[in-house]
Amino acid sequence: RIYYRDILSDFNEARRLVEAEKVDGVAAEKAKTNKLFMIDLMEVYAYQQLVDIFGDVPYTEALNIENLSPVYDDAQTIYKDLLARAKAAADGLDAGAGGFGADDLLMGGDISMWKKFANTLIVKLAITLSPVDAGMAKTYIEGAYNNAFAFGESATFNYLPGANANPLYQDLVQSGRNDFVAANTLVDLMNGLDDPRRASYFDSNITDENQNVIYVGGVYGEISAFTQFSHIAPRIQADTYGYVLLDYTELAFYLAEAAERGFGVGDAATWYENAIRSSFDYWNAAGVDAYLALPDVAYATAPGDWKQKVGMQAYIAYYVRGLEGWTSYRRLDTPTLNIP
Repeated sequence: RIYYRDILSDFNEARRLVEAEKVDGVAAEKAKTNKLFMIDLMEVYAYQQLVDIFGDVPYTEALNIENLSPVYDDAQTIYKDLLARAKAAADGLDAGAGGFGADDLLMGGDISMWKKFANTLIVKLAITLSPVDAGMAKTYIEGAYNNAFAFGESATFNYLPGANANPLYQDLVQSGRNDFVAANTLVDLMNGLDDPRRASYFDSNITDENQNVIYVGGVYGEISAFTQFSHIAPRIQADTYGYVLLDYTELAFYLAEAAERGFGVGDAATWYENAIRSSFDYWNAAGVDAYLALPDVAYATAPGDWKQKVGMQAYIAYYVRGLEGWTSYRRLDTPTLNIP
């Protein structure tokens, strides 16, 4: 309900207001067109999340206040329409024209980045569709990936101090709570790989008898004493810490998968390594070359098939992006989670 009431209805109203704008001149008309494509991309992103969570959802009859019982549309049909909408936006956005300008909190008014966002979103949608329609997925991915995000690029919503601060800051700092610790589901996986990103993911509040920092996760779903387990890293609890909607890390993991599915996007191992390097870069973690050389990480020697290799590293990289981690786990059936 929140998606429809608080997100999609807002986008619907934004579209109504933009469509009602009276514009004067070619430049203003092009800016208006860009605005409508940007709104449409955000709707596509929101509906993609809805389908990933629930499957069949109201789509064609949604957001009509006079229809209290909208039909639930088929998830695959929705995904195909979302792909068409994202492609229309990628093709239709004019990088030489304006948009929302300073009011664009996602891309700072850079329409070329919106085009990259659209193409990256196409890859995301298509890779999810690939098990049921490989031909369509292949066409969309091969046509989009070269114009998607580059290393270091993302669609990140940066929170503002005050009422619109990072929700984790509001929940864990402003509230004064001392009852939230890292779960052993992720901590144990990272400990097994001696993953350098642990220092970026978790706080250094736990040490061994020699005063060396160690990382200990609580058992998910059980009472875990705050003083006995690793805390969330301070960076993540900052009031202005941004939320990543989509980034190069995610794109590169999808392209590794696309390569394994036989799509013409290059080499799976290269995209896999690019994804991990991108994750290390985002978290300011050192030692990526040594990490990639580990037998349990290197693409040629890591355990399991490609789904296990990509799925394991994607799960680790999607920290603080719970929906993406959960979706990756369900799609690739990796990793094996701890039994509570």
